[in-house]
Amino acid sequence: MKGFGPWLAVLAVILLLSALRLRALATAVSLAWLAWCVWTWIRPRRRSGPH
Repeated sequence: MKGFGPWLAVLAVILLLSALRLRALATAVSLAWLAWCVWTWIRPRRRSGPH
């Protein structure tokens, strides 16, 4: 359940911004979060050194 913390926090921020009629900012936050998630998924893994 600990892994859902950042997801729930970003979702809460997006919903709050949307409720405050700041939908452009909410869209920017959601797109930035999506881009970060995709980047962490596709980025090359670092090698720990020669084995």
